[in-house]
Amino acid sequence: MRDPQNTLQDMASVIAIDGLHRGEQLGQRGHIDRFDITALAYLTAEFIGPLRTPAEFFTDELASIRLIESSAGAMAALRVLSSQLDTSVTEEELAPGFFVPNYIAHVSNWANTPAVFATEPPTVDEVIGRILRAANTTALNNAA
Repeated sequence: MRDPQNTLQDMASVIAIDGLHRGEQLGQRGHIDRFDITALAYLTAEFIGPLRTPAEFFTDELASIRLIESSAGAMAALRVLSSQLDTSVTEEELAPGFFVPNYIAHVSNWANTPAVFATEPPTVDEVIGRILRAANTTALNNAA
């Protein structure tokens, strides 16, 4: 599994170059394909280039989420990023009385929706800054 610090740094680089998708599905085809922050976690953790991007990111949100959940590297990076956000991670009930944190929804909602008293979601620069702070926090924790 790839180190979350490297995955987060690569996510920030891709967003700085290609931008961030904030619309329907987890990806948008175009001259430059753009992806939701959680899809980028998967793509960078799994070293997937543009020619190997799963079609599900453009057509099937539920299948995309299952792909992300299946990647230990993507989930590790999303857990680290989630821990650096100002809101609490939501929990999803899988079975009666059995709850698990939903890091994918937490991070995606943070990047795509306005905060309380805000009218716009975080800017691309704010998203990149938060990702890099999460990566730096991971590096400091690993060095200690």
